[in-house]
Amino acid sequence: MSMPVVSERAGRISWHRHLTARCAVGAAHLLAKVPPRRLRRVLRTVSRGSRPATAAQTLDARTSVVSVSAWCAGQGCLERSIATVLLCRLHGTWPDWCTGVRTRPFRAHAWVEAEGRPVGEPEDTGLFRAMISVRHPATEQPR
Repeated sequence: MSMPVVSERAGRISWHRHLTARCAVGAAHLLAKVPPRRLRRVLRTVSRGSRPATAAQTLDARTSVVSVSAWCAGQGCLERSIATVLLCRLHGTWPDWCTGVRTRPFRAHAWVEAEGRPVGEPEDTGLFRAMISVRHPATEQPR
């Protein structure tokens, strides 16, 4: 994606959390290469049977992801968001996964939301219009 981001600080995590976060990041790197339609289908399938994630659970997963991957801590917003939702799913929850754009200036970004707001993202994330998302059925808004 094209949103400039300063690298985030890595936190200390347990060896077990480190291992699961590394697995989620590895899977995210592979999934980031598939076409958007297939990525959405895979994430939707993975999300089935989960509970909605809280903001705290989502932030904890996001912090673990940026702790084990320099790419996810910096410019890798797509991989970071995918790894975050996968790590949450390993614990039985699912935050909302979103990708979107803004026009002035043009930028693309991927992020996760929980409890109706972006988690661990800059304030201007609200300026992005979600183009593709995989939301938990409990948080999905009727059309």
